[in-house]
Amino acid sequence: MSTDAIVILRDDHREVRALFRELEKSSTTEARRGQIVGKVIELLTVHTYIENEVMYPQVRALLPDLEDEILESYEEHHVADVLTMELYGMSPADERFRAKTMVLIENVTHHMDEEESEWFPKVRDKLGRKQLQELGTQLLEAKKRAPRSPAQPSALKKAVDAVVS
Repeated sequence: MSTDAIVILRDDHREVRALFRELEKSSTTEARRGQIVGKVIELLTVHTYIENEVMYPQVRALLPDLEDEILESYEEHHVADVLTMELYGMSPADERFRAKTMVLIENVTHHMDEEESEWFPKVRDKLGRKQLQELGTQLLEAKKRAPRSPAQPSALKKAVDAVVS
C-alpha cells in the first residue's frame, strides 16, 4: 500500500466512484440502494474528515498560493456533509431519497474531478515525494480515528466548524 497522500486520496475516489456507478443503475433495488448509500456515507465521512483535518491544513500551510482552491474544497465538503447527514436520516423509500442521492453524486463527482485534474497535479508538482509520503502517513493515521457516521461527534464538529468559520 502506498503512503503517497495523493495515491491514498485517489484510491478513496475510485471506491466512491464505483459505488456511484452502481447507484446510477436503474436495476438497483431499493434495499441495495440503501446499503450502497450507507457505504457511501461512511466513505465520504472518513474521506472529508482526513482531508479537512490533515491534507487541506498542511497543504494550505506549505503552499499558500493554493488557498483559494482549498477554501473552495472546504465548502464543497460542507455541501457533501449536509447531504450525507440528511441521507443518513432517510430511508430509501422516502420520496426525496433518490433525488438527494443524485445531487450528492453530482456534487461529489465534480469535487473529485476538480481535485484530480487541477489540484492534485499542482500539489504533486510543488511538494516532494518525501512530503507526500509524510502527508500520506498522517492521512492513514487520521483514517483510524475518523468518524464513520455523520452523527458521530467528530463529524458533527467538522460540519459545525464549516458553518461558523
